[in-house]
Amino acid sequence: MPTMHLLRGFLDSLEEGVLFLDPARRILDINKAALRMIGQDNAGIIDSLCPTLFAGTQCARECEIRGYCSLTPTQGEDGKIQDIVLKGPNGTDIALRMWAMLLPPNDAGLYCAIILRDCSREMELEAKVRERWQLGGLIGRSSAMQNLYQKVLRAAASEATVLITGESGVGKELVARALHDNSTRAKGPYVAVHCASLPENLQESELFGHARGAFSGATAARLGRFEAANGGTLLLDEIGEISPATQIRLLRVLQEREIVRVGENLPRRVDVRVVAATHRDLSAMVRRGEFREDLYYRLRVLPLHVPALREHREDIPLLTSKLLGDLAERYRRPDLRLSPEAMLAMESHDWPGNVRQLFNALEYAVVQSDGPTLLPRHLLPELAVAVVTSVPTPEAGTPLTRYYTSPATAEDERALILRVLQDTGGNKAEAARRLGMSRTTLWKRMSGMS
Repeated sequence: MPTMHLLRGFLDSLEEGVLFLDPARRILDINKAALRMIGQDNAGIIDSLCPTLFAGTQCARECEIRGYCSLTPTQGEDGKIQDIVLKGPNGTDIALRMWAMLLPPNDAGLYCAIILRDCSREMELEAKVRERWQLGGLIGRSSAMQNLYQKVLRAAASEATVLITGESGVGKELVARALHDNSTRAKGPYVAVHCASLPENLQESELFGHARGAFSGATAARLGRFEAANGGTLLLDEIGEISPATQIRLLRVLQEREIVRVGENLPRRVDVRVVAATHRDLSAMVRRGEFREDLYYRLRVLPLHVPALREHREDIPLLTSKLLGDLAERYRRPDLRLSPEAMLAMESHDWPGNVRQLFNALEYAVVQSDGPTLLPRHLLPELAVAVVTSVPTPEAGTPLTRYYTSPATAEDERALILRVLQDTGGNKAEAARRLGMSRTTLWKRMSGMS
Protein backbone atom coordinates (compact mmCIF):
# COMPACT_ATOMS: atom_id res chain seq x y z
CA MET A 1 0.00 0.00 0.00
CA PRO A 2 1.27 3.51 -0.77
CA THR A 3 0.59 4.64 2.81
CA MET A 4 2.59 1.75 4.31
CA HIS A 5 5.39 2.40 1.82
CA LEU A 6 5.55 6.05 2.92
CA LEU A 7 5.49 5.02 6.58
CA ARG A 8 8.34 2.56 6.03
CA GLY A 9 10.37 5.22 4.25
CA PHE A 10 9.76 7.65 7.11
CA LEU A 11 10.76 5.14 9.80
CA ASP A 12 13.93 4.16 7.95
CA SER A 13 14.93 7.82 7.56
CA LEU A 14 14.95 8.40 11.31
CA GLU A 15 18.22 8.62 13.23
CA GLU A 16 16.50 7.00 16.21
CA GLY A 17 15.96 3.28 16.25
CA VAL A 18 12.36 2.08 16.57
CA LEU A 19 11.09 -1.37 17.57
CA PHE A 20 7.38 -2.20 17.63
CA LEU A 21 6.24 -4.73 20.23
CA ASP A 22 3.05 -6.63 20.90
CA PRO A 23 1.68 -7.06 24.46
CA ALA A 24 3.79 -10.23 24.87
CA ARG A 25 6.94 -8.17 24.06
CA ARG A 26 7.47 -9.88 20.70
CA ILE A 27 9.13 -7.68 18.08
CA LEU A 28 6.73 -7.11 15.18
CA ASP A 29 8.76 -4.56 13.21
CA ILE A 30 12.02 -2.62 13.39
CA ASN A 31 13.59 0.20 11.39
CA LYS A 32 17.07 0.38 9.83
CA ALA A 33 18.58 2.58 12.53
CA ALA A 34 17.66 0.09 15.25
CA LEU A 35 19.12 -2.78 13.22
CA ARG A 36 22.35 -0.84 12.83
CA MET A 37 22.55 -0.05 16.56
CA ILE A 38 21.82 -3.61 17.64
CA GLY A 39 24.08 -5.09 14.96
CA GLN A 40 21.69 -7.75 13.70
CA ASP A 41 19.64 -8.37 10.59
CA ASN A 42 15.88 -8.16 10.23
CA ALA A 43 15.35 -11.87 9.80
CA GLY A 44 16.91 -12.72 13.14
CA ILE A 45 14.87 -10.20 15.11
CA ILE A 46 11.24 -10.31 13.95
CA ASP A 47 9.11 -12.46 16.30
CA SER A 48 11.91 -12.69 18.91
CA LEU A 49 11.34 -11.38 22.43
CA CYS A 50 12.63 -7.88 23.10
CA PRO A 51 14.53 -8.80 26.33
CA THR A 52 16.71 -11.26 24.39
CA LEU A 53 18.21 -8.36 22.41
CA PHE A 54 19.28 -6.58 25.56
CA ALA A 55 20.26 -9.55 27.72
CA GLY A 56 22.26 -8.64 30.81
CA THR A 57 20.98 -5.05 31.03
CA GLN A 58 18.89 -3.67 33.88
CA CYS A 59 16.04 -3.11 31.43
CA ALA A 60 15.96 -6.78 30.39
CA ARG A 61 16.17 -8.01 34.00
CA GLU A 62 13.24 -5.86 35.10
CA CYS A 63 11.29 -6.86 32.02
CA GLU A 64 11.72 -10.57 32.79
CA ILE A 65 10.69 -10.08 36.42
CA ARG A 66 7.58 -8.05 35.62
CA GLY A 67 6.47 -9.99 32.57
CA TYR A 68 5.85 -6.82 30.58
CA CYS A 69 7.95 -3.98 29.13
CA SER A 70 9.46 -2.21 32.15
CA LEU A 71 9.87 1.03 30.18
CA THR A 72 6.20 1.58 29.45
CA PRO A 73 4.79 4.33 31.68
CA THR A 74 1.99 3.49 34.07
CA GLN A 75 -0.96 5.82 34.69
CA GLY A 76 0.15 9.26 35.86
CA GLU A 77 3.82 8.44 35.32
CA ASP A 78 6.33 9.99 32.95
CA GLY A 79 8.11 7.79 30.45
CA LYS A 80 11.13 5.97 31.86
CA ILE A 81 14.57 6.27 30.32
CA GLN A 82 17.21 3.56 30.43
CA ASP A 83 20.86 3.94 29.43
CA ILE A 84 22.50 0.71 28.30
CA VAL A 85 25.72 -0.38 26.61
CA LEU A 86 25.75 -3.05 23.89
CA LYS A 87 28.66 -4.64 22.05
CA GLY A 88 28.80 -3.55 18.42
CA PRO A 89 29.64 -5.91 15.51
CA ASN A 90 33.33 -4.94 15.68
CA GLY A 91 33.51 -5.40 19.45
CA THR A 92 33.22 -1.70 20.35
CA ASP A 93 30.76 -0.50 22.97
CA ILE A 94 27.62 1.29 21.76
CA ALA A 95 25.92 3.46 24.37
CA LEU A 96 22.17 3.60 23.82
CA ARG A 97 19.42 5.58 25.48
CA MET A 98 16.03 3.88 25.27
CA TRP A 99 12.46 4.65 26.23
CA ALA A 100 8.97 3.39 25.35
CA MET A 101 5.80 4.91 23.92
CA LEU A 102 2.41 3.28 24.37
CA LEU A 103 0.48 3.10 21.10
CA PRO A 104 -3.27 3.58 20.67
CA PRO A 105 -5.37 0.48 19.95
CA ASN A 106 -4.80 -0.73 16.37
CA ASP A 107 -5.55 -3.64 14.05
CA ALA A 108 -1.87 -4.54 13.64
CA GLY A 109 -1.53 -5.71 17.25
CA LEU A 110 1.10 -3.08 18.05
CA TYR A 111 1.26 -2.37 21.78
CA CYS A 112 4.25 -0.05 22.20
CA ALA A 113 7.28 1.35 20.42
CA ILE A 114 10.78 1.17 21.89
CA ILE A 115 12.89 4.16 20.87
CA LEU A 116 16.69 3.85 20.74
CA ARG A 117 19.16 6.70 20.45
CA ASP A 118 22.89 6.22 19.93
CA CYS A 119 24.42 8.50 22.57
CA SER A 120 28.00 7.20 22.39
CA ARG A 121 29.35 10.54 21.19
CA GLU A 122 27.22 12.44 23.70
CA MET A 123 28.52 10.36 26.58
CA GLU A 124 32.07 10.73 25.33
CA LEU A 125 31.72 14.51 25.30
CA GLU A 126 30.00 14.54 28.70
CA ALA A 127 32.89 12.47 30.10
CA LYS A 128 35.40 15.00 28.78
CA VAL A 129 33.42 17.83 30.35
CA ARG A 130 33.27 15.98 33.66
CA GLU A 131 37.05 15.54 33.56
CA ARG A 132 37.45 19.30 33.50
CA TRP A 133 35.13 19.52 36.49
CA GLN A 134 37.18 17.19 38.63
CA LEU A 135 40.70 16.26 39.63
CA GLY A 136 40.97 12.74 40.92
CA GLY A 137 38.25 12.42 43.54
CA LEU A 138 37.79 16.19 43.82
CA ILE A 139 34.71 17.64 42.12
CA GLY A 140 33.83 21.26 41.39
CA ARG A 141 33.72 23.78 38.57
CA SER A 142 33.64 26.90 40.75
CA SER A 143 36.51 29.37 40.64
CA ALA A 144 37.50 28.26 44.16
CA MET A 145 37.89 24.64 43.07
CA GLN A 146 39.52 25.49 39.74
CA ASN A 147 42.07 27.55 41.66
CA LEU A 148 42.68 24.59 43.98
CA TYR A 149 43.18 22.24 41.01
CA GLN A 150 45.77 24.58 39.56
CA LYS A 151 47.67 24.74 42.84
CA VAL A 152 47.51 20.97 43.28
CA LEU A 153 48.95 20.33 39.83
CA ARG A 154 51.73 22.86 40.41
CA ALA A 155 52.56 21.31 43.77
CA ALA A 156 52.49 17.83 42.22
CA ALA A 157 55.34 18.82 39.92
CA SER A 158 57.49 19.62 42.96
CA GLU A 159 59.15 17.42 45.57
CA ALA A 160 58.58 19.97 48.36
CA THR A 161 56.62 19.16 51.49
CA VAL A 162 52.95 20.19 51.34
CA LEU A 163 50.67 21.25 54.18
CA ILE A 164 46.97 20.85 53.40
CA THR A 165 44.58 22.81 55.60
CA GLY A 166 40.80 22.97 55.70
CA GLU A 167 37.80 22.09 57.82
CA SER A 168 36.83 18.51 58.57
CA GLY A 169 35.05 16.82 55.68
CA VAL A 170 36.30 19.08 52.85
CA GLY A 171 38.38 16.33 51.21
CA LYS A 172 41.95 16.94 52.36
CA GLU A 173 42.87 13.31 51.79
CA LEU A 174 41.49 13.55 48.23
CA VAL A 175 43.85 16.48 47.66
CA ALA A 176 46.77 14.42 48.97
CA ARG A 177 45.84 11.54 46.69
CA ALA A 178 45.58 13.89 43.70
CA LEU A 179 49.05 15.24 44.52
CA HIS A 180 50.47 11.73 44.49
CA ASP A 181 48.62 10.55 41.37
CA ASN A 182 49.77 13.56 39.34
CA SER A 183 53.38 13.46 40.50
CA THR A 184 56.43 11.57 39.24
CA ARG A 185 55.89 9.28 42.25
CA ALA A 186 52.51 8.06 41.00
CA LYS A 187 53.84 4.53 40.42
CA GLY A 188 55.28 4.39 43.92
CA PRO A 189 53.37 3.60 47.13
CA TYR A 190 50.85 5.98 48.65
CA VAL A 191 50.62 5.54 52.41
CA ALA A 192 48.17 7.47 54.59
CA VAL A 193 48.39 7.53 58.37
CA HIS A 194 45.82 9.18 60.62
CA CYS A 195 47.93 10.62 63.40
CA ALA A 196 44.99 11.25 65.72
CA SER A 197 44.27 7.51 65.84
CA LEU A 198 47.80 6.63 67.03
CA PRO A 199 48.33 6.35 70.80
CA GLU A 200 51.11 8.69 71.91
CA ASN A 201 53.34 5.84 73.05
CA LEU A 202 53.12 4.16 69.64
CA GLN A 203 53.51 7.17 67.35
CA GLU A 204 57.28 6.86 66.84
CA SER A 205 57.09 3.09 66.34
CA GLU A 206 54.29 3.43 63.77
CA LEU A 207 56.02 6.17 61.82
CA PHE A 208 59.66 5.07 62.00
CA GLY A 209 59.45 1.36 62.78
CA HIS A 210 61.09 -0.59 65.60
CA ALA A 211 63.69 -3.25 66.18
CA ARG A 212 62.96 -6.62 67.71
CA GLY A 213 62.84 -6.33 71.50
CA ALA A 214 62.72 -2.52 71.40
CA PHE A 215 59.87 -2.62 73.90
CA SER A 216 57.49 -5.07 75.52
CA GLY A 217 55.55 -6.89 72.81
CA ALA A 218 58.02 -6.09 70.00
CA THR A 219 58.64 -9.73 69.14
CA ALA A 220 59.83 -8.92 65.63
CA ALA A 221 61.33 -6.00 63.74
CA ARG A 222 58.75 -3.88 61.97
CA LEU A 223 58.80 -1.37 59.12
CA GLY A 224 57.40 2.07 59.90
CA ARG A 225 55.16 4.11 57.61
CA PHE A 226 58.12 6.10 56.24
CA GLU A 227 59.87 2.96 55.01
CA ALA A 228 56.58 1.58 53.68
CA ALA A 229 56.18 4.76 51.60
CA ASN A 230 59.74 4.70 50.24
CA GLY A 231 59.73 5.89 46.64
CA GLY A 232 56.25 7.33 47.01
CA THR A 233 54.12 9.66 49.12
CA LEU A 234 53.32 9.64 52.83
CA LEU A 235 50.23 11.50 54.08
CA LEU A 236 50.39 12.52 57.73
CA ASP A 237 46.73 13.31 58.32
CA GLU A 238 45.82 15.39 61.40
CA ILE A 239 49.48 16.28 61.93
CA GLY A 240 48.51 18.60 64.78
CA GLU A 241 47.85 15.57 67.00
CA ILE A 242 51.42 14.26 67.23
CA SER A 243 53.30 14.50 70.53
CA PRO A 244 56.19 16.93 71.16
CA ALA A 245 58.67 14.04 71.15
CA THR A 246 57.41 12.81 67.78
CA GLN A 247 57.57 16.37 66.45
CA ILE A 248 61.30 16.49 67.19
CA ARG A 249 61.98 13.19 65.44
CA LEU A 250 59.81 14.12 62.48
CA LEU A 251 61.72 17.38 62.03
CA ARG A 252 65.00 15.45 61.87
CA VAL A 253 63.57 13.03 59.29
CA LEU A 254 62.45 15.91 57.07
CA GLN A 255 65.86 17.58 57.35
CA GLU A 256 68.11 14.53 57.02
CA ARG A 257 65.91 12.31 54.83
CA GLU A 258 66.67 9.34 57.04
CA ILE A 259 64.91 7.51 59.84
CA VAL A 260 66.10 5.56 62.86
CA ARG A 261 63.91 2.72 64.04
CA VAL A 262 62.97 2.65 67.72
CA GLY A 263 65.54 0.50 69.52
CA GLU A 264 68.24 0.98 66.83
CA ASN A 265 71.10 3.41 66.23
CA LEU A 266 71.45 2.73 62.49
CA PRO A 267 70.06 5.53 60.28
CA ARG A 268 68.20 4.36 57.16
CA ARG A 269 67.79 6.54 54.07
CA VAL A 270 64.23 7.10 52.88
CA ASP A 271 62.98 8.69 49.67
CA VAL A 272 59.54 9.94 50.65
CA ARG A 273 57.48 12.95 49.65
CA VAL A 274 55.69 14.08 52.83
CA VAL A 275 52.23 15.62 52.69
CA ALA A 276 50.69 16.77 55.97
CA ALA A 277 47.06 17.69 56.57
CA THR A 278 45.15 19.25 59.44
CA HIS A 279 41.88 20.96 60.30
CA ARG A 280 43.55 22.75 63.21
CA ASP A 281 45.15 26.21 63.16
CA LEU A 282 48.81 25.23 63.43
CA SER A 283 50.00 28.84 63.54
CA ALA A 284 47.85 29.40 66.65
CA MET A 285 49.23 26.19 68.13
CA VAL A 286 52.75 27.51 67.50
CA ARG A 287 51.93 30.73 69.36
CA ARG A 288 50.60 28.70 72.31
CA GLY A 289 53.72 26.53 72.34
CA GLU A 290 51.79 23.38 71.36
CA PHE A 291 53.52 22.85 68.01
CA ARG A 292 57.15 23.42 67.06
CA GLU A 293 57.65 26.52 64.95
CA ASP A 294 60.57 25.03 62.99
CA LEU A 295 58.52 21.93 62.15
CA TYR A 296 55.56 24.09 61.13
CA TYR A 297 57.59 25.99 58.56
CA ARG A 298 59.32 22.79 57.41
CA LEU A 299 55.91 21.27 56.67
CA ARG A 300 54.44 24.43 55.18
CA VAL A 301 56.79 24.79 52.20
CA LEU A 302 53.81 24.54 49.84
CA PRO A 303 50.56 25.41 51.63
CA LEU A 304 47.25 24.27 50.12
CA HIS A 305 43.93 25.35 51.59
CA VAL A 306 40.78 23.40 50.69
CA PRO A 307 37.70 25.68 50.70
CA ALA A 308 34.69 24.90 52.83
CA LEU A 309 31.57 23.82 50.94
CA ARG A 310 29.71 26.99 51.92
CA GLU A 311 32.44 28.94 50.07
CA HIS A 312 31.59 27.30 46.75
CA ARG A 313 27.88 26.56 46.96
CA GLU A 314 27.60 26.60 43.18
CA ASP A 315 29.27 23.17 43.20
CA ILE A 316 26.55 21.63 45.37
CA PRO A 317 24.38 20.46 42.40
CA LEU A 318 27.42 18.82 40.78
CA LEU A 319 28.54 17.21 44.04
CA THR A 320 25.00 16.10 44.79
CA SER A 321 24.69 14.48 41.37
CA LYS A 322 27.93 12.54 41.87
CA LEU A 323 27.15 11.48 45.44
CA LEU A 324 23.56 10.56 44.55
CA GLY A 325 24.91 8.43 41.71
CA ASP A 326 27.12 6.59 44.20
CA LEU A 327 24.15 6.05 46.49
CA ALA A 328 21.94 4.93 43.61
CA GLU A 329 24.48 2.23 42.81
CA ARG A 330 24.86 1.23 46.45
CA TYR A 331 21.10 0.98 47.04
CA ARG A 332 20.34 -0.33 43.53
CA ARG A 333 17.95 2.53 42.79
CA PRO A 334 19.16 3.92 39.45
CA ASP A 335 16.42 6.57 39.04
CA LEU A 336 17.23 8.60 42.17
CA ARG A 337 17.04 12.39 41.78
CA LEU A 338 16.41 15.49 43.88
CA SER A 339 13.36 17.67 43.44
CA PRO A 340 14.05 21.38 42.79
CA GLU A 341 12.82 22.24 46.30
CA ALA A 342 15.15 19.65 47.86
CA MET A 343 18.05 21.03 45.83
CA LEU A 344 17.19 24.50 47.08
CA ALA A 345 17.40 23.20 50.65
CA MET A 346 20.79 21.67 49.91
CA GLU A 347 22.17 24.93 48.57
CA SER A 348 20.73 26.99 51.42
CA HIS A 349 22.44 24.98 54.17
CA ASP A 350 25.84 26.02 55.58
CA TRP A 351 27.23 22.43 55.77
CA PRO A 352 29.49 22.70 58.82
CA GLY A 353 30.50 19.08 58.11
CA ASN A 354 31.16 19.89 54.45
CA VAL A 355 31.12 17.18 51.75
CA ARG A 356 31.11 14.35 54.27
CA GLN A 357 27.98 15.79 55.87
CA LEU A 358 26.41 16.33 52.44
CA PHE A 359 26.86 12.65 51.62
CA ASN A 360 25.38 11.58 54.96
CA ALA A 361 22.39 13.90 54.45
CA LEU A 362 21.76 12.44 51.00
CA GLU A 363 21.98 8.90 52.32
CA TYR A 364 19.44 9.79 55.03
CA ALA A 365 17.07 11.11 52.35
CA VAL A 366 17.53 7.99 50.21
CA VAL A 367 16.64 5.76 53.15
CA GLN A 368 13.58 7.88 54.02
CA SER A 369 12.22 8.00 50.47
CA ASP A 370 10.12 5.35 48.78
CA GLY A 371 10.30 6.64 45.21
CA PRO A 372 12.87 7.94 42.74
CA THR A 373 12.45 11.63 43.66
CA LEU A 374 13.86 12.93 46.95
CA LEU A 375 11.54 15.60 48.33
CA PRO A 376 12.05 18.15 51.13
CA ARG A 377 10.09 15.94 53.53
CA HIS A 378 12.73 13.23 53.08
CA LEU A 379 15.57 15.51 54.20
CA LEU A 380 16.97 16.03 57.67
CA PRO A 381 14.87 18.52 59.71
CA GLU A 382 17.72 21.05 59.89
CA LEU A 383 17.74 21.44 56.12
CA ALA A 384 15.16 24.23 56.07
CA VAL A 385 13.74 25.10 52.66
CA ALA A 386 13.66 28.76 51.63
CA VAL A 387 10.32 29.66 50.09
CA VAL A 388 10.65 31.39 46.74
CA THR A 389 7.50 32.39 44.89
CA SER A 390 9.05 33.82 41.73
CA VAL A 391 11.97 33.30 39.40
CA PRO A 392 14.13 36.43 39.71
CA THR A 393 17.16 37.06 37.57
CA PRO A 394 20.15 35.79 39.56
CA GLU A 395 23.04 38.09 40.23
CA ALA A 396 26.37 37.29 38.66
CA GLY A 397 27.96 34.25 40.28
CA THR A 398 24.80 33.21 42.13
CA PRO A 399 23.83 29.56 41.56
CA LEU A 400 20.62 29.43 39.55
CA THR A 401 19.34 26.46 41.56
CA ARG A 402 19.04 28.86 44.52
CA TYR A 403 15.87 30.11 42.82
CA TYR A 404 14.27 26.78 41.95
CA THR A 405 10.70 26.43 43.17
CA SER A 406 7.47 24.87 41.96
CA PRO A 407 6.21 27.27 39.24
CA ALA A 408 2.76 28.67 39.96
CA THR A 409 1.82 29.24 36.30
CA ALA A 410 2.77 27.95 32.88
CA GLU A 411 4.55 31.26 32.24
CA ASP A 412 6.63 30.80 35.41
CA GLU A 413 7.53 27.28 34.29
CA ARG A 414 8.52 28.50 30.82
CA ALA A 415 10.76 31.19 32.36
CA LEU A 416 12.34 28.68 34.72
CA ILE A 417 13.10 26.16 31.95
CA LEU A 418 14.62 28.84 29.74
CA ARG A 419 16.81 30.10 32.58
CA VAL A 420 18.05 26.60 33.44
CA LEU A 421 18.80 25.85 29.78
CA GLN A 422 20.73 29.09 29.56
CA ASP A 423 22.64 28.27 32.74
CA THR A 424 23.58 24.80 31.44
CA GLY A 425 24.62 26.08 28.02
CA GLY A 426 21.74 24.23 26.34
CA ASN A 427 22.65 20.87 27.92
CA LYS A 428 19.19 19.31 28.17
CA ALA A 429 20.37 16.32 30.23
CA GLU A 430 21.87 18.60 32.89
CA ALA A 431 18.86 20.93 32.73
CA ALA A 432 16.46 18.02 33.31
CA ARG A 433 18.54 16.84 36.26
CA ARG A 434 18.53 20.28 37.88
CA LEU A 435 14.79 20.65 37.31
CA GLY A 436 14.12 17.25 38.88
CA MET A 437 12.40 15.83 35.83
CA SER A 438 13.17 13.23 33.18
CA ARG A 439 14.60 14.19 29.80
CA THR A 440 11.34 13.02 28.20
CA THR A 441 9.28 15.36 30.42
CA LEU A 442 11.61 18.27 29.65
CA TRP A 443 11.29 17.55 25.92
CA LYS A 444 7.48 17.51 26.21
CA ARG A 445 7.43 20.78 28.15
CA MET A 446 9.75 22.40 25.60
CA SER A 447 7.58 21.17 22.75
CA GLY A 448 4.58 22.83 24.36
CA MET A 449 6.47 26.12 24.64
CA SER A 450 6.83 26.63 20.88
